[in-house]
Amino acid sequence: MKRLSKREYEAYTAASRDTRMAWFRQARFGMFIHYGLYAELGTGEWSQANENYTVAEYEELAKRFAPKEGCAREWCALAKAAGAKYAVLTTRHHEGFSLWDSKVNPYNSYHYCGRDIVREFVEACREFGLKIGLYSSLMDWHHPDSWRCANDPEARKRFLNYIDALNTELLTNYGKIDLLWYDVSCPMENWESWDSVNRNYKYRQLQPDIIINDRSALPEDFDTPEQTVRYRGSRDWEGCMTLTGLAWGYVDHEQAHDFMMTPKNLIRTLHLCACGAGNLLLNIGPMPDGTVPPDTAETLTKMGEWLAVNGAAAYGYKFKSGPVYSANTLTAVSAEPDCKTIYLWNWVWPKNGTLRIGGYMDAPKKISYLATGEPIDFEVDGHRIILKNLPEKAPDKILGITMLKMEFDQAPRHQFRSYYPQICQGTDFSEGHHVWAENDAT
Repeated sequence: MKRLSKREYEAYTAASRDTRMAWFRQARFGMFIHYGLYAELGTGEWSQANENYTVAEYEELAKRFAPKEGCAREWCALAKAAGAKYAVLTTRHHEGFSLWDSKVNPYNSYHYCGRDIVREFVEACREFGLKIGLYSSLMDWHHPDSWRCANDPEARKRFLNYIDALNTELLTNYGKIDLLWYDVSCPMENWESWDSVNRNYKYRQLQPDIIINDRSALPEDFDTPEQTVRYRGSRDWEGCMTLTGLAWGYVDHEQAHDFMMTPKNLIRTLHLCACGAGNLLLNIGPMPDGTVPPDTAETLTKMGEWLAVNGAAAYGYKFKSGPVYSANTLTAVSAEPDCKTIYLWNWVWPKNGTLRIGGYMDAPKKISYLATGEPIDFEVDGHRIILKNLPEKAPDKILGITMLKMEFDQAPRHQFRSYYPQICQGTDFSEGHHVWAENDAT
């Protein structure tokens, strides 16, 4: 295979990026599944390193690894019910245990329990119409060359061949794969040492439509900030979040329950991703037998019920261009790319029957409830839209987050807090963060 320079490779990937990323930019919501031997311990996915298990001690976990029949289907059914459009499975986490019938790595699920979990996952994704993402760690605590490779050229050659052979299996044995999700490019710190340009170029020949994240020491197609969201910019991105903030792998769900995000918290996080042209990749950590903890399933299912009614405000490319539109303390905003349709995400329902939205200098032609299409009375008074005759309680009966839809003949002129020019006009402080306008109207 031809070897490319970094410049040649970047030009090659850039030429097809918009086409390859099209589904990702529409999806806005995916489900991450962290599952491996660490589930047996219930102390998180970094247990082997954090608790200083020896390799021999940790290998004993493989002897009792026994995922139940249909666990991958349960994960994907939940992803579909939650409103996710894609799923990503940890095929081999840092512990080095492969969840497939690997001919390269005998330390795998098929060898120990006769199960190819990756195959089961891929088939379940296709059954439920989910795009398929496969996670692959570069760091490997089980392979002896993993920590030698930084300083030993022969160890590096062996380890890179090993990583390449593993990923080649993943990308040739299961049909079309949509996303390769690398993790932790340690101990080497640059793409040259990892030979990422040529390895990834090879994978793109195997899977021409694949998208790749930013964790092989190359920026590739999209960024992956953890436990946070990153706002608008030229790069595609995906906020990776855990439900509890405690771990990615399983921990005792009864004790962790009080740390869990509520469906309302999750919808608010999804809003921050969607209005910043990013995705939410929400993680679950199945129990040792692969069962989804019941409170996890309940939380995500409730989120999905809400999205089934109100998803138009989240899915797709929101705020692709144009000014930053604002609302008020009770309500946040997302918008269609042409900004003719603006969605109001109401977190706290007003008790006085009115809702004031400031900064809009053009009148909408219609305001309605997104769920039902029922029109809402309003008037325009100066640089503000006043919604009137609202019911006493929030109409949304699922989560109490009522979605409103404002429709305009053309993108409305907008000036944030327009009656108070001493405030920075291009900055939205309403969500506790800064969002800078690209084409702020004056």
